[in-house]
Amino acid sequence: MDLQDKVIAITGSAQGLGFCMAHALAQAGADIALIDMNEEKLAEAVAAIEGLGRRAKAYKVNVASEPEVEQAFASIANDFQALHGVITNAGVLRDGLMIKAKDGEVVSKLSLSAWQTVIDVNLTGVFLCAREAAATMIQLGCEGVILNISSVSRAGNMGQSNYSAAKAGVASMTTVWAKELARYGIRCMGIAPGFIATEMVASMKPEALDKMTAMIPLRRLGTPEEIAATARFIFENDYLTGRVIETDGGIRL
Repeated sequence: MDLQDKVIAITGSAQGLGFCMAHALAQAGADIALIDMNEEKLAEAVAAIEGLGRRAKAYKVNVASEPEVEQAFASIANDFQALHGVITNAGVLRDGLMIKAKDGEVVSKLSLSAWQTVIDVNLTGVFLCAREAAATMIQLGCEGVILNISSVSRAGNMGQSNYSAAKAGVASMTTVWAKELARYGIRCMGIAPGFIATEMVASMKPEALDKMTAMIPLRRLGTPEEIAATARFIFENDYLTGRVIETDGGIRL
């Protein structure tokens, strides 16, 4: 896909990794529909994309809400009159051991609310946004790309029952949708980032950060720009579909 004048929707794009991908695709010539919950950051992101000479519009959306997602993609279709791709990047963390015990006594359990919140946003949210994006592309006669953001944690990471389950599901849905949507000219790909130097990771304690880095064969965190470069590569290579690219510095959990 030549990204010049293409319309790409990105969830969780007001800041962090999502904004970095939005910025990279805009630099390549795309117009961006920015989807997030943070109105202040959304306004800043729109200004930054417009500063590159591209069109940008903001949509405040809870990706776990079906009515909000449906309305958002209807608005995108109306505002841009086209849609050529979506990146399902929005996600949350609610980490915790499933069971924590001491001296034979259960001290804590991973709560149902912590489980459900992560599943709602990281799995159901991906489904809803991909579904509506695909429907919109078909209705507008646009061939395009669904790019799902999975994670190295899809292999199973201690303390992340909810997150690992969601990200494994995202990887599986990527393969399913590639098979289902190819007939409409829609490719579906995934990226499974490893540990990336986002603001959230940078705020970790130095000893925890050092321990994390030591697990990575390349001995450093990835950068948001490296994930964004992978995203651009996927959009521009028309023979990629049904696969998840592990951009993780070689780490294996």
